[in-house]
Amino acid sequence: MKKSKQIIEGLDRLFPDAYCQLNHRNSFELLIAVVLSAQTTDERVNSVTGELFSKYSNAKKLANADQEDVESIIRPIGLYRMKAKNIISLAKVLVDRFHGSVPDNREDLESLPGVGRKTANVILSNCFDVPAFAVDTHVSRVSKRLQIADENDDVDKIEEKLMNSFPEELWGKLHHQFIFFGRYKCKARNPECDGCPFTDICTYFE
Repeated sequence: MKKSKQIIEGLDRLFPDAYCQLNHRNSFELLIAVVLSAQTTDERVNSVTGELFSKYSNAKKLANADQEDVESIIRPIGLYRMKAKNIISLAKVLVDRFHGSVPDNREDLESLPGVGRKTANVILSNCFDVPAFAVDTHVSRVSKRLQIADENDDVDKIEEKLMNSFPEELWGKLHHQFIFFGRYKCKARNPECDGCPFTDICTYFE
């Protein structure tokens, strides 16, 4: 596992303090923020969630929200009508089935409207310290460039290969480090290869 060790050490040097960049104070806020983050940036989501969460601070309040009011708050993130409808539906299920609390297991999380495996992984890892490796566009790109995954692998296959490549206790930390690396250095276009510790294993650099 020489390559895995190289990646762990390199990311620890580059981004020792990588963290979840979606602003949140609890599992409810993170769940809503992750759902809102589809096809947009964390920065843009953070620009609307301050107002959203000050007005709808828990599942019960959001479940009873006026959809048009929610739409007006989250309008800047795009797809705001669909997302407003989705997060209100999600809040209603949390209230009806889980007493307003975010469940702490994969099966219940993935039963929620708009919550797939990636979102469940983010919540399990960040809120409940359950080992998980969420695969977003950054994690996917970096995994393929560093030859952990193949170019045609889907997200489930990439996740499986990542979990097989690294110790379970590092999955949560590495998830954030992969995102930071993909977001700030190994970008989709014009990656900053200067000073990268992985040029010898990178398909892009070849």
